Amino acid sequence: MDGYQISPTYDGADVVVVNTCGFIDSARDESLGAIGEAINANGRVIVTGCLGVQADLIREAHPDVLAVTGPQQYEQVVAAVHESAPIDEAHNPFTDLLPPQGIKLTPRHYAYLKISEGCNHKCTFCIIPSMRGRLVSRHAGEILREAEQLVSSGVRELLVISQDTSAYGVDLKYSGDFWRDRLVTSNLKGLAEGLAELGVWVRLHYVYPYPHVDQIIPLMAERKLLPYLDIPFQHGSAKILKLMKRPAAAENTLARIKSWREICPDITLRSTFIVGFPGETEEDFQQLLDFAGEAELDRVGCFRYSDVDGARANTLPDAVPEEVKREREQRFMEFQAEISRAKLQGKVGTRQEVLIDSVDEQGAIGRSWADAPEIDGLVYVTDGQDLRPGDWVNVEIDEADEYDLSGRLVD
Repeated sequence: MDGYQISPTYDGADVVVVNTCGFIDSARDESLGAIGEAINANGRVIVTGCLGVQADLIREAHPDVLAVTGPQQYEQVVAAVHESAPIDEAHNPFTDLLPPQGIKLTPRHYAYLKISEGCNHKCTFCIIPSMRGRLVSRHAGEILREAEQLVSSGVRELLVISQDTSAYGVDLKYSGDFWRDRLVTSNLKGLAEGLAELGVWVRLHYVYPYPHVDQIIPLMAERKLLPYLDIPFQHGSAKILKLMKRPAAAENTLARIKSWREICPDITLRSTFIVGFPGETEEDFQQLLDFAGEAELDRVGCFRYSDVDGARANTLPDAVPEEVKREREQRFMEFQAEISRAKLQGKVGTRQEVLIDSVDEQGAIGRSWADAPEIDGLVYVTDGQDLRPGDWVNVEIDEADEYDLSGRLVD
């Protein structure tokens, strides 16, 4: 944007912008590694994102970076780019027009749609509120107009994201906003109803299991939204959830999952969990396994707890040894893999609508409506060599493992 073009390689870039995460130690290490890779490959690097609040740490590891900015500091990033790679004087960004959807880094057929920034929760393991501030929601009309532009440019899947999607609009007092000559309420239901009119896949991420989330499940049952929810449950022990200061109890969550499945039987639920949180006993871990067994979630990720600079959980007693964390992570993922394998085996012989992501001489690779890009499973279409990314096709599933499906095209 602003006259610049996105380069697909380090060699073709005048300057590299590295967006970082500093949420947990592994993310911080990965971000520092990405900065180092960019410096070695290109040499001219600007750093932005959450880790930017620790500028001294970044400059100590990589003193040659050109500039460091923090989260949401878009103007500073653009200013640093202008300084490091000045625009040709002949260019005029006011007359050289951009496409209405702007510049995005995802493939043409899907896009992330950010509806708010920041978070009002005080989870003891998290520092997002101190890094990104309290919840700030965008007005519904603004979001829906952006979504329309994305769809008109060829996007076929909108991935709704924020730090807390289910809290959307609370800071706006759920005020109304105009879109398509009518008033749309700036809350999750109002926004979801608007997005449902666009005729594309709409996938909701980072949703807390609040009671009002029940209001959008009928939209999923009617296929106005993808029957898919990404909900970070984090644990199944009431004691650990209390220590984490999570906003929902495990028993209430199980009841809510049951009610959702009664309304929309094929809803896909994905979640993440933390093992080895301070104070987690073997009994607490067994309660997590019991929760996972009863919930029978479709897609699950697991992380070993690690201290985060500034998080209140760092001061909690009864830290769990690293070897115990690793052992519990392995046990949990093996337990969940059996659940996932059984669920996917149940899809063998069924027909699935698939959105194609890539094609090569071996066939096509896509995703069913139950799979988000980069974090969930894949569908391998063995006779899909003539397809194109962005195609919607029907696939008859003939094989499955614990994570992925494969099959052949059907009319």
